[in-house]
Amino acid sequence: MTIHNTAVISPSAKISKGVKIGPWSVIGENVEIGKNTEIASNVVIDGWTSIGENNKISPGAVIGTVPQDVKYDGARAYVKIGNGNIIREYVTINRATEIETETLVENNNFLMAYTHIAHNCRVGSNVTMVNFSGLSGHSVLEDECVLAGMVGIHQGARVGKFAMVGGLSKVVKDIPPFARADGHPTRIYGLNTIGLTRKNIPAPVIEKLKKAYKILFRSGMNTSQALGKIEEEIPLIDEIQYLINFIKTSDRGICK
Repeated sequence: MTIHNTAVISPSAKISKGVKIGPWSVIGENVEIGKNTEIASNVVIDGWTSIGENNKISPGAVIGTVPQDVKYDGARAYVKIGNGNIIREYVTINRATEIETETLVENNNFLMAYTHIAHNCRVGSNVTMVNFSGLSGHSVLEDECVLAGMVGIHQGARVGKFAMVGGLSKVVKDIPPFARADGHPTRIYGLNTIGLTRKNIPAPVIEKLKKAYKILFRSGMNTSQALGKIEEEIPLIDEIQYLINFIKTSDRGICK
């Protein structure tokens, strides 16, 4: 371990081999930090927070502090962060609200400066949140999605995997997987073809998703009718079935 002599670390904190902690950082008593994670200066990590291996946390980040929720009563609730994440300057990640619940950030995410993850959110893997974008409580970002700068996600909304949301968007309903969305309020502008191609999704899969999106958003049908037509006309490969299930399980409804 390499720990600067001005860092304030509780004797009860669990710090693994290879961890680096910079000047004036504060680590609370219930914190666990995995191997080879690097914590820069003036970082605060508190609460019941566990951080995995090989993460890089930049100056000013605040992780595991009390949620911005007036219902929080001091209950034991968690932040759990996986491996290989880049957490840039002044990112804030709040602990969950209800007892024995968690705010979860999985693996290999890029959280740029001033992004915010509120209580009880779930962030998958390989997600990018660009500067000043923020998640309200209980919202979900699925794997491989991208939020551009200053995107705001409403409480409880979901962004599906491989979706991309343009800058300054106001997201109040669920963004279906594989979509390209933008606006205030947000609208769907088609399939995220460029993102899917960059992730090496096979061309035949992309073509089936294009057909599904035309039925969903350009046929004039309501959502139930469109899903029925998709199930009738398009082979139910994994990606199509995933899209259908995402929409059927949407609590807030989907952006149109």
